[in-house]
Amino acid sequence: GGVMRFLARLLSVVIPLTLLIGGAANARDWKAIQESGTIKAATEGAFQPFNYYEGSTLTGFEVELAEVIAKKLGLKLEWSVVPFDAQIAALKQDRFDFAIASHGFTEERAKSVDFANPHYCTGGQIAAHKGGPLTVSALNGKSVGVQLATTYAGAAQKIKGIKTIKTYKGDPEAFSALRAKKVDAWISDKFTVKGTLDKNPDAGIVGGELVFVEKVSMIMPKGNKELAEKLNHALAEVMKDGSYQALSQKYFKEDVSCRP
Repeated sequence: GGVMRFLARLLSVVIPLTLLIGGAANARDWKAIQESGTIKAATEGAFQPFNYYEGSTLTGFEVELAEVIAKKLGLKLEWSVVPFDAQIAALKQDRFDFAIASHGFTEERAKSVDFANPHYCTGGQIAAHKGGPLTVSALNGKSVGVQLATTYAGAAQKIKGIKTIKTYKGDPEAFSALRAKKVDAWISDKFTVKGTLDKNPDAGIVGGELVFVEKVSMIMPKGNKELAEKLNHALAEVMKDGSYQALSQKYFKEDVSCRP
């Protein structure tokens, strides 16, 4: 009855924790994954529109993409929802086979995990009023608004010729400053800019040049070569057969793949 079910639930929570402390078995190689018939994936479930909950359903661009990839591999997909900052540690404990949660490639992360080929590209984008500074060179002598302690703030500091950089606690504040013409331009994540401009079509503000590009990939345990090959091959296949483009259009109304 209730008590047994409660105990069973308690046990199911305790077992993975002891696994985490004791260090689980080694990462499953491709053969082991294939023989089990199930590939295990982790995501964050809190990063719209990439991976999030709609009611009690886990969905999003990356969630649906992973499901299409698993189908291509002829495998069932089993999800774990893990906080973003705990994913690399959990992956190193072999709690799942890969994570798909908008990990941008960095040298630092690459010391701990292997990256698949990128499944989308984003970056820091300039936004300004129509006729305002929409390229890096046009920012010369101008003021720029950015969110504090972000890669966008860092990118702005590297651009020669910017007159002043004003930092704000969040993007909504930086956008308001641009709207009120307290700054000439705003630099933020490409998809944040797009979402903000879509919601404020009357602001007369447009997106401009990308200041830098970030490549986003699935991550997996280091040295699992065959798994990496299989995931990369399946990703290439879904990009070829149009299913990637369909998901990209559904979520972004554009192709978000990394084109050269």
